[in-house]
Amino acid sequence: MADETPKRSDVPFAARIDPNKDNLSREHLHFIKQVELEQWKKKTQKLRTRNVLTGVVIGAAVLGIYGYTFYSVGKERIMDELDEEAKRAQMPKTGAN
Repeated sequence: MADETPKRSDVPFAARIDPNKDNLSREHLHFIKQVELEQWKKKTQKLRTRNVLTGVVIGAAVLGIYGYTFYSVGKERIMDELDEEAKRAQMPKTGAN
């Protein structure tokens, strides 16, 4: 597995800094906050897009199941069969029944 600790660099713009330990000016801290905010906005935009897509897929699945249930129940003739049996039960008994 690769070593996850960042390697020290001689290049000043690639060096990691700790805002709490290093003495930074207000301008540097403001710039760091701006960069972090932009990164956060970019990540949340991607996350929002994924959430909307997931919601649409789940909603389509739910509506599909709901529609199929109505379609399949509409084809069943259970009530017609029950009504027919009830009519037969109310008819007077004859030799043909």
